[in-house]
Amino acid sequence: MDDCGNPHAKGVFSFGPFCLITTERLLQKGDERVQIGGRALDILIMLVERAGEVISHTDLISRVWPDITVEEANLRVNIAGLRKALGDGRDGARYIANVPGRGYCFVAPVQSWAQGGVSSAAMVGPVRIQTLPVRLERMIGRDETVKTVVAEVASRRFVSIVGPGGVGKTTVALAVAHAMASDFGDAVCFADLSALHDGALVVPAIASSVGCISQTQDSLPRLSAFLADKRILLVLDSCEHVMESVALMTERLFRDGAFVHIVTTTREALRVEGENIHMLQSLDSPRSEVGLTVVEALASSAVQLFMDRAAAGGYRHELSDEEAPIIAGICRQLDGIPLAIEVVASRAGAYGLTGLARLINDRLILHWRGRRSHLRHQTLQVALDWSYNLLSEPEQAIFSTLSVFVGAFTLEMAQAVIDEPDVLEVANVIARLVEKSLVSVSQTGDARSYRLLDTTRAYAAFKLVRRGEENVIARRHALYYAERLAPIRSNILRDRNLSSYSRHVGDIKAALEWSFSTSGDASVGVALGAGAVPLFLGLSMLSECRFWCEQTIRALGEEDRGTKLELALQLSLAISSIYVLGNSDEVGTALERGITLADSLGDSEYQLHLLAGLNLFRTRLADFGGALAAAERYVAVAKEVGRPREIVAAEWMLGASYHLIGNQAAARHSYKIGFERAVAAGISQMHSYGYDHQVRALIGDARALWLCGFPDQAARRAHQGIEVAERQNHPVSLCICLLYVIPVFLWRGDQLIAEDLIERLIACAGKHSLAPYHAGGLGLRGELMLARGRTMLGVEALRTALSTLQEERQYILSFAFSRALAEGLARSGHPAEATTIIDALVADATRGSGTFELPNLLRVQAEVQLAAAPANWPAAEASLIGSLDCAREQSALGWELRSAIALCRLWVDHGRVDEGHHGLAQVYERFSEGFDTADLTEARRWLRAPGVRSSHD
Repeated sequence: MDDCGNPHAKGVFSFGPFCLITTERLLQKGDERVQIGGRALDILIMLVERAGEVISHTDLISRVWPDITVEEANLRVNIAGLRKALGDGRDGARYIANVPGRGYCFVAPVQSWAQGGVSSAAMVGPVRIQTLPVRLERMIGRDETVKTVVAEVASRRFVSIVGPGGVGKTTVALAVAHAMASDFGDAVCFADLSALHDGALVVPAIASSVGCISQTQDSLPRLSAFLADKRILLVLDSCEHVMESVALMTERLFRDGAFVHIVTTTREALRVEGENIHMLQSLDSPRSEVGLTVVEALASSAVQLFMDRAAAGGYRHELSDEEAPIIAGICRQLDGIPLAIEVVASRAGAYGLTGLARLINDRLILHWRGRRSHLRHQTLQVALDWSYNLLSEPEQAIFSTLSVFVGAFTLEMAQAVIDEPDVLEVANVIARLVEKSLVSVSQTGDARSYRLLDTTRAYAAFKLVRRGEENVIARRHALYYAERLAPIRSNILRDRNLSSYSRHVGDIKAALEWSFSTSGDASVGVALGAGAVPLFLGLSMLSECRFWCEQTIRALGEEDRGTKLELALQLSLAISSIYVLGNSDEVGTALERGITLADSLGDSEYQLHLLAGLNLFRTRLADFGGALAAAERYVAVAKEVGRPREIVAAEWMLGASYHLIGNQAAARHSYKIGFERAVAAGISQMHSYGYDHQVRALIGDARALWLCGFPDQAARRAHQGIEVAERQNHPVSLCICLLYVIPVFLWRGDQLIAEDLIERLIACAGKHSLAPYHAGGLGLRGELMLARGRTMLGVEALRTALSTLQEERQYILSFAFSRALAEGLARSGHPAEATTIIDALVADATRGSGTFELPNLLRVQAEVQLAAAPANWPAAEASLIGSLDCAREQSALGWELRSAIALCRLWVDHGRVDEGHHGLAQVYERFSEGFDTADLTEARRWLRAPGVRSSHD
């Protein structure tokens, strides 16, 4: 009798028709010895001794080849030979199962005799079937998600975690499984299905994993019956490529097993009975990058993950407030996708944050390796290849084509660039791409839009190039936007609502870049630029407006030269350049060319707008006489046209010119007429050269009111101007408003209000790259510092501002800030430099056509003269008397009061008390409001000296 029949034998195992005697290294089938190699026998012994347990490739190799380094191929060859010897797979017999990604398992029932006793059969049912990989040591930003999914699995039993590749579905599923393991008595089965290339292997793989082992071929009915009464958690990872098989299996297991709980991870929902879909969102990124601090940035899980992975990759720098917006921008561009963030962050040590920000749009990042060992997540390209290779050819073609869209797109837009006449087919394919998590969808009211995540778009663009279709698609894309922008191409001179176009700016810029590239078509670029330029201008995208104006004008054909098209482009070039380049010769050239064209074409509308530009240009050069001449010419053309809007604009333009040249009474009269006519005609907004005429009129009137001696009315008008500018959400109008209205509050002495408005101006101008206005904000900050007695800081801020303004030829602002600088220098012990500055300013002001600043300049000249030589007070007295005379000529009671206070102080210091008090009282008593403002308060202090009476005491 052989040992298989000996109940006292040791190391004897029987399975099927086989008997294995390990002590004699013998395998028998019945009475016959089975011939197998020594290595194969070693493998069989190890598998049988640990029947029902998955043994890793590494463990098997180390046991069978203990002192030799061999490849896994050797193991596979011996396993194949062993299966052949056992007849594995013939007549339904199964002995050795390959558990993908984990190892091998002996799955046939085994009886063994050891130490005189019989062991129980191997793996009758799942007892402690925990096959979970180790959870991540640190999971960022998913704690609440895990809690939610755990609750859904507990209550609904079947949850599919759905999302694009790299979003972290496996990480969440593992965390859920570990969190629920104790609830299932460790009966948790994790199966990575990514290595299965045949849906027919799904059921056998799961059956092996849960211990459903029989001598007959595994089937879904048997697996379902096996699990019917068992409480178990199945976690099926990466189901999208074997979707049909997983769908059939999970639906059956859920229906037949009341205690079976299922979690799947997939890029596309299974769409079966019982399934509850949990769409896994990207990690949250900071919503805004402007003014973002470190604390605010690190409140987002995307930034937390970035810094964690950057540190693991060797980046050892603390994040600063200056860098916080950079890292926020990177995370936003990566759409908060964890895999993309991990891959990019791991390069922070090599490139730095600024370097990464520059590289983020480079397709090179698709090939950067991440930290994961999983094959399909080693690079972004591999992760996306996984999804792309599951698409049909039509799906691949349309997916690649959609990469042409920089931002969101509609179905109509997609159909415009896709070479597919069947509209329904395009819609169906895009719907399938949405289902496969390659295209995201959003719904706003009745409008539905789609977009590709940035990393997905970079990959799709790479595939489009590989297909050789990038230029064909780019041309269709550019032509689509040229046609879409056609309605505003000839409407540059009209107010319009551009909100419906603004969200397409990224696509329009991309289309322009292609059109004017070496691969593009300049004729398409001209058609597109003609519509894009007024859009950029209307959206205050002034740098883009100027750049694409130049590109489009350069590409004009002879047939377009001298036409209204060129005229519109020249106007846009002048408008944008005046803000981007300041008052450069280029602006003057564009205006002159435009006016010549408008005159030759007899186009009064363009004449009006170009004259408005000339008025603004001369104003900024401090050529107030030239500005007034342009305004008067504008008035003449406006009367010929006869439309209320142009007539109102003419009065407001005259008011601004009169105010600046120093005729405040005429300015107030023109402003008053303009406002009355605007109300009668129902006119409010009136845009030209990137600003609103109404806002310009309100702030001009506020300044004229203060100068005319109405400080309270000036404050109310100033607040009204700010309110209108804010309501319009127009950056240039707001900057103009703040820049010219802040002095009203400084003149009144409202320092807190002025401080708040100054900081808003600096922030707004910086955000929109409006260099002259940013410099103007710095200059106003310097004036405020002088008013607060922080003289040296004020001088430094004024020098910085003036440096930029002089480069920009913003002489209108240079006058005021140079005067303030002279004041600061005189007070800080630098009278010589102050004298040089103020004398030059007074000389320029008296030589030119006039300026409202002259009375104030003469007052400061007196202050500087006294600082340089107190004994030279007669010269200072002459300057102050000249200031008073000039202020009276200009109807500038505000300047007159300031000079009267200074003269009173001077005369009192030299014993002429009554004369000083009398002169001041005459000016003070002409005021009817504003007695709490700084100048009037100071005047009252002087007038309250003994023996002096005032009707306002």
